[in-house]
Amino acid sequence: MRRYLFSFMTNLKLRWKMLVLVMPLVIIPIFVVGGVIGYISTKQAYRGITQTSRDDLEHMASFTIDLLNSHYQQFQVYKQDKMRTVHLELATLTNLSYNLVEAQDRQYRAGKVDLPTAKEEARKALKRVSVGMTGYIYAMTTKGLLEVHVAREGENVYDEKDENGRPFIRIMCENALKAKPGEVLYIVYPWRNEVLGDKYPRKKVVAYRYFPQWDWIIASGGYLEETYEDVAFERRSFAELKEKIRSKKVGETGYIFCMDDTGTFTVHPSGEGQNFLNAVDSSGNKFIKEMVEKKRGWIRYPWRNKGDASPRMKLVRYDYFKPWGWIVAVGSYEDEFYREANKIRGRIVTTMTLLTILTGLVATGLVFLAAKVFTDPINYMIDVIRKVKKGRLDEQMEVDTGDELGELAGAFNRMTTIIRQNKEMEASLAQQGKMASLGVLSSGVAHEINNPLGVILGYASYLESKITEGDPTYKYIHEIKRESKRCKKIVQDLLSYARTPKPALESTDINDLLGQIVGFAANHTDMHHVTVVREFAPDLPPVMADGDQIRQAAINLILNAGSAMTAGGVLTVRTFLDQEQYVNIVFSDTGCGIPREDQERIFEPFFTTKTKGTGLGLAITRQIVEMHHGCIAIDSEVGRGTDVTVRLPLEPEEL
Repeated sequence: MRRYLFSFMTNLKLRWKMLVLVMPLVIIPIFVVGGVIGYISTKQAYRGITQTSRDDLEHMASFTIDLLNSHYQQFQVYKQDKMRTVHLELATLTNLSYNLVEAQDRQYRAGKVDLPTAKEEARKALKRVSVGMTGYIYAMTTKGLLEVHVAREGENVYDEKDENGRPFIRIMCENALKAKPGEVLYIVYPWRNEVLGDKYPRKKVVAYRYFPQWDWIIASGGYLEETYEDVAFERRSFAELKEKIRSKKVGETGYIFCMDDTGTFTVHPSGEGQNFLNAVDSSGNKFIKEMVEKKRGWIRYPWRNKGDASPRMKLVRYDYFKPWGWIVAVGSYEDEFYREANKIRGRIVTTMTLLTILTGLVATGLVFLAAKVFTDPINYMIDVIRKVKKGRLDEQMEVDTGDELGELAGAFNRMTTIIRQNKEMEASLAQQGKMASLGVLSSGVAHEINNPLGVILGYASYLESKITEGDPTYKYIHEIKRESKRCKKIVQDLLSYARTPKPALESTDINDLLGQIVGFAANHTDMHHVTVVREFAPDLPPVMADGDQIRQAAINLILNAGSAMTAGGVLTVRTFLDQEQYVNIVFSDTGCGIPREDQERIFEPFFTTKTKGTGLGLAITRQIVEMHHGCIAIDSEVGRGTDVTVRLPLEPEEL
């Protein structure tokens, strides 16, 4: 570690080393940020430019609203004068029509004509009168029946409604009945005459008077625009107003446009008269609809004109002109208004990028140094820990610093020393205790049981040879003989477990050894119903092992698998070499499996799940594997089967 540290850092504590290494990472960015802030503070003109640009749009919008309001106020006076003139003219025509009807009524009352003739003459006279270009005079009853009309005579229009859904005929009938004698009433309503080819509703003015003798409402009506004497003047003035608005430029390509509440452009350089309510910007947002809904405010959206390579951001200030229901909008592309501001921003971005790269390089170098200083000794400690994990308890870590890592290495060395001593002591005591206990047990069993068992087996064999299988006592003698053999097997297993010798290691071909064992085990009575499959890895290197002991362990595992497949099944014996240079022998059966609660105790001596087992087969097998510095593991699931894996090192540590 000393080669990575300055000499004065060798004995520093870990926190001080961290401080020495990390402080530059904190100090350098502070200086960098301070320099950037100082640089940006000298460029406050950016804010002034952006604010000025927004103010320009605001002033343009206010100017347009004032222009519209001035035009509106001027023509309001003009329209009011005209409206009074129109009312007077319509009232005159209505009174004239009323007088014609009244004259015919006098003829009728004088007995000169009958009533139908009088009404017919009045009808003809009224139809001859015209109002403006398309206006006319009509008469109807208070029930809405048209007595006089140029096109719909005889129809009942009492429930007729105007373009706003108002029942204007009913209103006229009700007001006529309430009118004073000689009073002329007026009504204005929007109406679209399809016969005349109207595309949009026009305001219609009607003056009417009630003639109670015939229950007639005599009305004179005409479209408001047709009654003006100088419609062309108003249109010219409105056209000049729109031209003024269109002529105002905003920036290089910006402009002013107006639209009504439906999103139809009323003033626009190219889209006048078209409805753009559902128009979307380059991001898919309906910006026109948003402006129509909000009426006034600011909106910013990406827009791509013809010829633009990519969308540009557009900034629009819009306001509402309530008298006409217009939304007045002033917009311009940001890159035109904020050209100088964008230049400033570009310089800032360039500077920030260069400073960031420089800071990043410095920080990367420092972090790399820090990582090397701290990870090299840690990696070394991990290597030592892995070796200890594999059983090499004699490994020690080098302690060459006085910091926390050095203290940790020293503590680890002391720990491994204590563990090694404890393991040696534990192994020695366990082995001595086990051997003492089993030695006493096996000696006593051999002395006390083997001789009587030999006598019992001898007499049982003698009696079995003297009687036939049909004799009723034959099966009892056979049971005595079989159970006596079982007792001798238990005694033999006890002796094997207690006196397992130290393995005599020699180079062993595991595939060849297993081939012999599988061939032998296949002829065992417990394996007649089992299919044995071999999956041996080719080119498997030889293992330093005791062939006889490995054979005993393999036979135990194969026979255990066979007893777990009483109804038949498949036993797969597989070998392979893993990445840690351990030869793996896997015994996979399709038997009944081992319950999870029994798996932890399966290797304990005398623990068995068989009705006639001794519980020593797996204990002896694990003892043999561990004496070869290997390990054995079981993976089992009830109903699926069991996998037993034996791992043997190619060259075990000295036994």
